[in-house]
Formats: sequence, C-alpha cells, structure tokens
Amino acid sequence: MKETSVIQTRDMAGREAELFGWVANRRDHGKLVFVDLRDRTGIIQVVFSPKTAGYDDAQKLRDEWVIRIKGLVKERPEKMRNPDIPTGNVEFEPHELEILAEATTPQIPLQTDGYEVGEDARQEWRYLDLRRARLARNIAARHTAALHVRTVLSHHDFIEVETPILTKSTPEGARDYVVPSRLYAGKFFALPQSPQQYKQLLMVAGVERYFQFARCFRDEDTRGDRQPEFTQLDMEMSFVNREDVMAVNEAVLIDLVKTCFPDKRIQEIPFPRISYAEAMEKYQTDRPDLRKDPDDKDLLAFCWVVDFPFFEKTDGGWTFTHNPFSAPKPEHAAWHLAGEHTADILTTQYDVVVNGWEIGGGSIRAHTPAALRATFRTMGFTDERIETNFGHMLTAFASGTPPHGGIAWGWDRLMAILLNEPNIREVIAFPKTGDARDLMMHSPSELSAAQLRELHLKVET
Repeated sequence: MKETSVIQTRDMAGREAELFGWVANRRDHGKLVFVDLRDRTGIIQVVFSPKTAGYDDAQKLRDEWVIRIKGLVKERPEKMRNPDIPTGNVEFEPHELEILAEATTPQIPLQTDGYEVGEDARQEWRYLDLRRARLARNIAARHTAALHVRTVLSHHDFIEVETPILTKSTPEGARDYVVPSRLYAGKFFALPQSPQQYKQLLMVAGVERYFQFARCFRDEDTRGDRQPEFTQLDMEMSFVNREDVMAVNEAVLIDLVKTCFPDKRIQEIPFPRISYAEAMEKYQTDRPDLRKDPDDKDLLAFCWVVDFPFFEKTDGGWTFTHNPFSAPKPEHAAWHLAGEHTADILTTQYDVVVNGWEIGGGSIRAHTPAALRATFRTMGFTDERIETNFGHMLTAFASGTPPHGGIAWGWDRLMAILLNEPNIREVIAFPKTGDARDLMMHSPSELSAAQLRELHLKVET
C-alpha cells in the first residue's frame, strides 16, 4: 500500500491508507482513545477502541511520538465533524499501530501559532518550532513561490547559474564576513554581500539572462527585516535599458501574486512610478506606503521609485547611494566621466516597494572601465586602490561587455509580506536572532587553539 499524506484522507472515506507522522494530541474518553496524527500536510483524528488493533499501545502514546498506522478512513458522524480543519469530515480507524520513535516532552508548546512563545526559546528549539502548522505552511509556501518564479523566469529565457560563496573582500556598503585561508597565511576570502560582481561577469561571458536564489552575507546591525545571511532573488539581463528590466520584473511579481497568493489583491496595475525627489517631499521616505486602506492585510500597493541621486555627501567627500556598479542616467553620463556636478547626477537605480517595504532594487550597470573608474574616483579612491579592489572588473569590462542591468529581490522580505508575517525570521527555516546569534547551534563559538594555529590566527581580547 502506498503511503498517504494526511491531507489526502479528506477525500478517501471508505478506503484504506497508511499514515506516518507525529502525535499532536492524545485524549482518553472512557474506553476510547483519540489521537490527532500530524504530518506536514495537516491533522487527522485517529480513534482507538478496545476492538481496534494497537489499543494497548495507544494508551502509552505521548505528544510528539512518531508513529505509523494503517487502517480505514471513515466518514465522521454528522454531529462529530470539525469544520476548522480540512480533514474534519473524516476520521481514521486503525488496523495497525507501530511506534517508530518516542519523544521527550516538547520544551515549547506546538499546538498554537507560536507568537506568544518567547523568541529565544523558539530559536533554541527551532526544529520543534518548525513543526507548528503556521511555520510548516510558511516553508511550503516559500517553496511553491520559488518553484513558480523559477518556471516563469525560465520561460523568459533566463538561465539559473550558481555563483561562488568564497570570494574577495571589496567595499560594497556593509562589512564583509571574512574567511581565513589555511593555505595562504594572512590572506582571506570574503562571503558575498551579493553576487553583484559575478552576475556582471556572467554578462561579460555572454550568458545574457541570469538568475539565482542567492545566499548573501552582511555583517551589519540586524532588525526585523534583516539577517546576517539572507536570500536574494538575483537577476541580470544584457542589451536592456531601465524600462526593459522594470517591465520583466513587474510582470513576474504580478504573476507570482496572482498564481501563488490569490487571496492578495494588487491595488494598482501597472505599478505607479514615483521619483526619489517626489517620494521624499510627499512621504518623507523613499519607501512610501501607498495603500488606500492600510488595515486591509491582503492589499498590496506596489510602486517603483526612480531617479535616485547617484552620490551623497559624507564627511570626507562622496559615496554612492545604492551601488557603485550603477550607471548614471544617460543625460548625466558626461558629468559623471568628467567628475562634474556630482550632487546633480542621477542614477539609473530603480527600487520596487510594497506597503512601505523595499523588496527589490537594481540599476543599469556601468559596463565600461571608464565609467567604473569615474565612480570610484568620485568617491576619492586612488588609481592604485581602484586597481587593487576592482582590477578584475576593469579587465573584464575591457573584453567587450554588453550594456546590462538587473535587480535583486529581498526574497525573505517579500515572503514575509505575502504571508502576513511581522518579520523575516518567520519565513526562514533556521534564522539568527535579532542580535545575530544561532541559539540552536550555539554559534558563533570559539575555535580551538589548534584550529587558530592552523589558520595563522591569534585572538586578542
């Protein structure tokens, strides 16, 4: 007999099935023992009586024990139906019961949605926390959404390409996580803040349309919508302008919402566009919440914010506002190359915002050595430093590079919004705490003296 998932039993009255799962609850009602069996698809009520197989073992069952049962799916009596669960019209009469694993008493309650449980406890016992129905649904929905996006982008002629995790430390706006090299004393890899350079190099390589669900690492202060490591839906396109990239992304977002989150309603299509200057003047933020009814949790007010300043003033000069690999708007390209009118140069950056959250940002990129050099010279980099940090990009751009542009979606952030969650930790299987720790794995942790010697490191406190 083929294994059956719990959710399938709702349409199997009168048929036999074999189920595997966890004991979500056990209730003794006189001679009857009721067990709620849970797998990742749902819960079904199992009824043991003195006449059914496994009755004696059923009385020993406790919460979160793992069991296998075979038996008959039956219609529940009319008055015993439960409209609150998908399988509420059926119950299970067991013919076999096998206890596969016993369990200690769960350290956190699992029958609720979990919001009332302290976050530290939930993170410490995350493998238990993930058993609760809400998080199981979130993880499944995230998978469904990713699968759909992969299919849609493939139909748009994109190719999924994985880029390296061990890379080079370069100034990209946040602190790098660095990895010491055992073989090359005193030298370090860095974990990528984004695949920015690699995806541009893929355009140099002629891939033309690339995407990946990329792991990114940034050593920065955390908050509800940030993590030390997170996931981007990253993409890049050759031979495009700003309108081309925005059009593809808007179409994919609309398709994703309509297909995978049909309860959501998009307020306005096509997405409205707002300049950075207008957004700051009218809303005092470059992430405006345009919902006409902010109390409607299923309303999505998307918009594009465009025409950002390329540079902003710092104490020591200028820095980029978004991305040093961006290109200026075409009408400001001459200023950019000449290092003139820096405060007035606008970039080709475009951000997509929904309900006051930025969920994606990108730009048309610099694709010539001269344009990239101009950006770093404006920021005060010497030619020697430019060559040290970005010589590999300058050499690549001199190899015949097509005009290109792209975008990165904050995948965790988008999933949190679409699943009505308060922060991204609720849609990540194994997140870090707000202060960047993993309480389940007890990390970060110390290295042994032998490991430090092997890596040519010495810890000073």
